[in-house]
Amino acid sequence: MLPVATSLPVRVGAVLLAGTMVLAGCGEPAPPGDAARIDAKLVAELGPGDARAVGEAVNAFGFDLLAGVADADQNTIISPLSVAVLLAMVLAGADGDTATELAKVLHLDDRRDVRVGALLRRLADTDQVTLSVANALWADEGRPFERDYLRFVRTTFGATVEQDDLGSPHAADAIDAWVDRNTDGRITKIAKALGLPDPGAVLVLLNAVYFLGEWTTQFEPADTGPEPFTGPGGGHFDVPMMHLTGQTLGYTERDGYRMVRLPYGEDRRYGMEILLPDEGNDLAGVLDSLDAAEWHAAVDSLDAQTVDELALPRFELRWQGQLNDVLQRLGISAAFSPSKADFRPMSQAAPSLGKVVHQTYVRVDEHGTEAAAVTGGAMITSARANSVVFRVDRPFAFTISDQETGTVLFLGAVTDPRS
Repeated sequence: MLPVATSLPVRVGAVLLAGTMVLAGCGEPAPPGDAARIDAKLVAELGPGDARAVGEAVNAFGFDLLAGVADADQNTIISPLSVAVLLAMVLAGADGDTATELAKVLHLDDRRDVRVGALLRRLADTDQVTLSVANALWADEGRPFERDYLRFVRTTFGATVEQDDLGSPHAADAIDAWVDRNTDGRITKIAKALGLPDPGAVLVLLNAVYFLGEWTTQFEPADTGPEPFTGPGGGHFDVPMMHLTGQTLGYTERDGYRMVRLPYGEDRRYGMEILLPDEGNDLAGVLDSLDAAEWHAAVDSLDAQTVDELALPRFELRWQGQLNDVLQRLGISAAFSPSKADFRPMSQAAPSLGKVVHQTYVRVDEHGTEAAAVTGGAMITSARANSVVFRVDRPFAFTISDQETGTVLFLGAVTDPRS
């Protein structure tokens, strides 16, 4: 099971959506630094329906991923958008069966789906919350990305590109510094989890998401106090519980759980949906029946109702894990296989996907929510299919000869190298 770090024993499954894009003119190369830029003409040619279609694909993948990593006894926090965007950049550099598998798991039809840019731009179209998404590529010195691939990820994902010795501590430090900057310090390191520095790494892809929103109606800090919380095993412990009374909120009752939506900002566009299992029903049972279709149906059924009392724990949680196993169980197989991976459109170094790691942070308090996520993928050099292994681990013979005359100067047979 994936490692989990928590500060409060509250289990949360969160879908975090965030993106801020600075639009660049058509054909303008991505500038250095962390500012993400998407081709303005590309985005203008895509409509709201394109963004929604990709959003639905992200959701479908996200619930598939949650089902694969969730543990009934531990917190689980993922950012479907962050992982999906990272893998979409990987997909853009894939071909053959490698691309087919990635696209199927991501619920995308095209290995280079420009609609992702429309989704990111649409998510950014708000001034009610702070949102940012950043993408970056690192290429090992002497083994660059293919030019056509770079052009696509720059214009569609707003990715920046760096080149460094991925086997050096300097590159690992630079990658960690990028993560720190693009999550406002909430996530500070990812290089070690990716196995960096690593002389075998040829390419590194990164996505960072940061979200900060204030509740439309904030909780009164004076009303927060310790109250009992029932853990997965039935034990009780106190947590700081926040309270709202007499508020009109989106509310619905579903089969096995209820949902309430707490909005952010004056326009209430972004919000946190909380799914509470019915008495006698556990969270594992809810998650077993929860997929993108059920979540969408629940959100569509939300109705404005007066909630007489709402009690919500104040919490601050971190989660991290390697996603290789769950992604392979979902159907991404060839990408991780040195002998089967086809990433020639990305790089002629013939890489395979070595590691995909994910880290998240969420803080919920009386004022609102702060959340950050980073997803990293390390591409490693693929072993040759006809690689030669020569192990002298049994009796052998040898010669010492003169190449010019062909004369053997020494000739021997060794059965015991110790004597």
